[in-house]
Order: sequence, then C-alpha cells, then structure tokens
Amino acid sequence: ATAVPVPPVRGLCTDESVIGTVFYVMDLVPGRMLWDPRLPGFPHEERAAIFDSLNETIAAIHSLDPAAVGLGDYGRSGAYAERQVARWTKQYRASETVPNPAMDWLIDWLPQNLPPEAPTRLVHGDYRLDNVLIHPSEPRVVAVLDWELSTLGDPMADFAYHMMSWRLTPELFRGLAGTDFAATGIPDEPAYLSRYLERTGLPRSGHWEFYLVLSMFRITAIMQGIAKRALDGTASNADAAEIGAKARPTAELAMALARQIGGR
Repeated sequence: ATAVPVPPVRGLCTDESVIGTVFYVMDLVPGRMLWDPRLPGFPHEERAAIFDSLNETIAAIHSLDPAAVGLGDYGRSGAYAERQVARWTKQYRASETVPNPAMDWLIDWLPQNLPPEAPTRLVHGDYRLDNVLIHPSEPRVVAVLDWELSTLGDPMADFAYHMMSWRLTPELFRGLAGTDFAATGIPDEPAYLSRYLERTGLPRSGHWEFYLVLSMFRITAIMQGIAKRALDGTASNADAAEIGAKARPTAELAMALARQIGGR
C-alpha cells in the first residue's frame, strides 16, 4: 500500500474471448467528480482544502520509488522531455489540418531548450481535478483515476501539466487565469508550486517555464487531434470542433511564454 489513493483492483482478465478485450474489475469509490477548477459554489475554506489535497496527492505519486512498488520497468528512464517533444510533434503533424505558425515555431524551439536530466518517477500523465474523485462530503481526494497515460518520467513535467490551468483562461481550457486567488481560497501559482516542492523534496527548477511551454504544446497537439477527428467525422466529443478551434490560441500562448524565456 502507498499514500496514493486509488480504487482497489479485484481482478485482471487477459483472455480477450470473455468480452472481446482485456479488462479489469475495480471497486466503486463513492465520491464527487468536479469539472470546473474554479469550484463555483464552494466556500473559501473548502476550495483551499481541495486544492491542498490535490497537491498532496500528486506529491505522493511523485514521491514513490517506482522500483520499490514494482514499477521499475513501467517505462523508459531518462530523456523524458526529449521523448515527449518528439511524440507530440509526431502526433501533431499526423493531425495537422490548417497552418499553425506558433506550433511550427515551438517544434523548432523545444528541442533546442530541453532541461537537464531529471530524476525518474512515476508520472500520471493527465493529473487534473476531473481525473480524481473528491470525498462525498469532505474536501479531499479519495481516488486518482484515468491512469492510461501514466509511465516513468520527469515529475516536474507531470506537475507542470497539472499546473497549466493557472496559465489558461476558463474559456481556453477550464483554466484559472484571471482568478482572484485571495478571495476564492485557491492558491496562486507560486504558493501551489512551493507547497509541492516542500512535499516532494524536489529542487526548484530553473526550467519551470519550459515545462509549462511543453504542457501547452502537448495540449495543443491533443486539441489538433480532436479537430482532425471532427473534420473526419470520427470525433466522439460533441464539442470537438470547438475544442479544435482552441489549438491556435493555446499554441500562441505557449510561444509567447517561450519567447519570454528566451533561449536559442
């Protein structure tokens, strides 16, 4: 057992003849799934407590020794940021439908500004409010869900993807930009990052903004993939075209941040 709350798994069936695919059975965990990180309708203290629990939980994930919990061979070690840039560049190019000059610029900039090698940890890959369950009546995380993108990698990249919301507007991607943090009880970016570093013992990275740029690049590639599926008529999301339209402004936001950093 670890400090990371997950639904207990009761069984794994690898025989595809049973239901047509590999499947597993896990417990039902009572809880609330919340979609808007601004947490409208919640009192100040509950917002603060929910965000503190989110912070504590991702810090617990990143504090695990993968080998000690049987996950030492769960993914490749090293060069995580480099591999992420290559992966999402490939994904983006495969789904490109209209020119996006900011993405072209980022595809050139990112490989030239990679951060130093980071410690390898278990990373969730898509850690956000709507991928956890909050206790039915208490302001705390009771289960982390949706581990499909989990692997071994750079914890700061994983945390930056979680914290990207602080840089995005609510209109762009359920973001927190423009929030009155003092009035709402939601921690601002420096406070939330500092608390995470205290909990994990990880050093403060001089490449924090790079990780945010990489996160925005990645979400833009995902948005573009949704746009391509909408164009092909294969999108499962009814809002696919609307999501796809956000690819350009998100990439432009990433490019603006990268230009502030400088680099090559």
